[in-house]
Amino acid sequence: MSTTKIRIAVDCMGGDIGMPVTVAAAWDFARSNPDTRFLLVGDEAGIQGQLKSLGCTSDDWFQVLAASEVVLMDDPVEVALRRKKDSSMRVAVQAVKDGLADACVSSGNTGAWMAISRYVLKMLDGIDRPAIATSIPNQKGGATTMLDLGANVDCTAEHLLQFAIMGTALVTALYGRPQPTVGLLNIGEEVIKGNEVVKQAAELLRASGLNFYGNVEGDDICKGTVDVIVCDGFVGNVVLKSLEGLAKMVSTMMRAEFGRDALSMLSGLVAKPVLNRFRDTVDNRRYNGAVLLGLRGIVVKSHGSADRYAFGCALARAREAVHNGLLDGTTDAIHLLRRSLQAAAEQSTKIPNDTADSCVDPGV
Repeated sequence: MSTTKIRIAVDCMGGDIGMPVTVAAAWDFARSNPDTRFLLVGDEAGIQGQLKSLGCTSDDWFQVLAASEVVLMDDPVEVALRRKKDSSMRVAVQAVKDGLADACVSSGNTGAWMAISRYVLKMLDGIDRPAIATSIPNQKGGATTMLDLGANVDCTAEHLLQFAIMGTALVTALYGRPQPTVGLLNIGEEVIKGNEVVKQAAELLRASGLNFYGNVEGDDICKGTVDVIVCDGFVGNVVLKSLEGLAKMVSTMMRAEFGRDALSMLSGLVAKPVLNRFRDTVDNRRYNGAVLLGLRGIVVKSHGSADRYAFGCALARAREAVHNGLLDGTTDAIHLLRRSLQAAAEQSTKIPNDTADSCVDPGV
């Protein structure tokens, strides 16, 4: 990939702020990543105006794709799919489908982005449902990849197994770990814990050939106990929003305490370098950009409230996924697992001769 330009389609109209964030972030990213080109999708005149205000004078980095419609944050999925066929979301995903872009990024309506991506790109063979995956900072100084984070509220054991395959491929592609550890989120580490779906999923994972650690609990997410944590989308979304809320609460409370009186403010000045490092470590903007796994294309979802820096991190996630061959890696992982499961099934159906002989009634 070193000599090939990476092309990313950007839904410039999505998010709480829209073009002032999306176009500006693409401009920042293009200047620091000369191997990346952008297809900026949306209101053509508005995008050109933003580029002009930023002082962009080169057409080599950007191509504008006009889209006449915008999917609003409160639009139902049906409206996004059937009534707004020329939306910036739809055009961005279609660019990946048509081979004009290697990946696409949006900070718009999550449900619509998921539905459009699935409808246009279709699913990879062997994957029933897409899953949303993102990285959560842990105390080891790295990040724990977690999925699903809201795409699938109700899941079967087979779906959780597929999530584990896709999460493994993602971590291998983005972080270069050939056999990342996988944990199944549960209410306890013991094998007997959890509902029937989780218990069945654990059995499938143990037989899968993946590097399955076992059941993990909620505190293992931030401990960094495993590289990948799998759960259904209902649980995953609640966990993610809870962690984000906790980080904001801690930050707000710390600012309030250090500003309480003169002595507290002086203590804050002394502790400022440490506090800044802590803030940077837990800053959720650095981890912005959730990958929609299982599709026949690379699709990234940014937070709707992302600022210029955070959206740039989502663009970086898309670039890394393309550069490191995430799509091929996921496909290969699925094929390897299929062969492993098939071999295990064939082995389990074979009955040794001595065993077969022992089953014959000696009186016959």
